Amino acid sequence: MKIPAIKKLVETQEVDALMAAEAAIIDEQPLAIEVEGEDEGEQLTHILAAIWILNHMQDTGEDFKTSLREYTKKVRVSIS
Repeated sequence: MKIPAIKKLVETQEVDALMAAEAAIIDEQPLAIEVEGEDEGEQLTHILAAIWILNHMQDTGEDFKTSLREYTKKVRVSIS
């Protein structure tokens, strides 16, 4: 997971485009948007993070940094 890649998606893409990219990866189709990542797994991680952060920002009114912090807390809890 690379924070700059997630930030770029949050700043440049809408949730609908990110969800379409998620579906394209799952269906092994080419992406309509540029997503940084070493492989499809990392790209999917960046897409899912960006979707979560955008939704969190919209729901709470919080900024990117705060929403990113909440996302990383969620990830840390899930892997510990």
